[in-house]
Amino acid sequence: MDIVRLSVFREVAVLGSFTAAARSLRYTQSAVSRQIAALEEDVAAVLFDRVPRGVRLTDEGRCLLGHADAVLDRLDAARRDLTALREVDTGRLRIGAFATAEAVLVPRAMAAFQAAHPRVELSLSDGLTAAHIGRLRAGELDVAVLAGSPGSVEGLALHHLLDDPLLVALPTDHRFAGRRTLRLTELAGESWIAGSTTVEDTLIGMCLRSGFRPSVRYVVQEWTAKQGLVAAGLGITLVPGLAATALRPDILVKRLHADEASPRAIYAAVVDRRPRPPAVQRFLDYLTESAALLLHELSQIMSR
Repeated sequence: MDIVRLSVFREVAVLGSFTAAARSLRYTQSAVSRQIAALEEDVAAVLFDRVPRGVRLTDEGRCLLGHADAVLDRLDAARRDLTALREVDTGRLRIGAFATAEAVLVPRAMAAFQAAHPRVELSLSDGLTAAHIGRLRAGELDVAVLAGSPGSVEGLALHHLLDDPLLVALPTDHRFAGRRTLRLTELAGESWIAGSTTVEDTLIGMCLRSGFRPSVRYVVQEWTAKQGLVAAGLGITLVPGLAATALRPDILVKRLHADEASPRAIYAAVVDRRPRPPAVQRFLDYLTESAALLLHELSQIMSR
């Protein structure tokens, strides 16, 4: 089925007139008529009823219009994607990340990229590492920020961004407020704030490896709620370094001993292919810059 004929057909269907379609497409009316006649012969169906003030789709025409829209829209998307492979200043960039990476790391990179390339359309999808790996392979994402050991990454290229330390958040009047580094065992008697009563499924599950089961006093999912409880002196919690620079100022964060809390590796993942689309490569550069700035800020926070 000829693409030009489908385009002419859609224009006639939308405008309801051969004359209006010819004017819009800068064709002669006879050229439009020939294209429609050829398409009707191709599909063996009459697509328009001729009425006094133009044309009206037949049942067959309405059926074909839906398919024509899908085909032409898909071709248009393919052209945009191919253009985006050649230049940074057009197209789209689809980004995936997990919650704490969306606190500071990814938004900073997106803002810097958008300022430099305002015509590129950015989108952000929230989710877990395993889901983002699947979406990268399916072609639904261009870049994903992953946490920890992502497992099988066949077909993907990983770019290490930083090692994310785990910190403990305390109220400002806590007895350990003057300390820089703490051991988990020193916090065994504290009231804890977590996202679940099943400690094994939370960040504070590492307390179990230090020989004690923490007492979870409050269960909340949102970081803002956890911060509020800590600031009010109702308990303590563990915080990924990725989120530490976005915490409210009336909370203290302290470093845990390295032998008790190993940092998790944070990666940017892309489909492993050459040449890499320029927009993808530029965004990786901005992610690298954002990670370096975040590490510098973390070092300042943890030196207080």
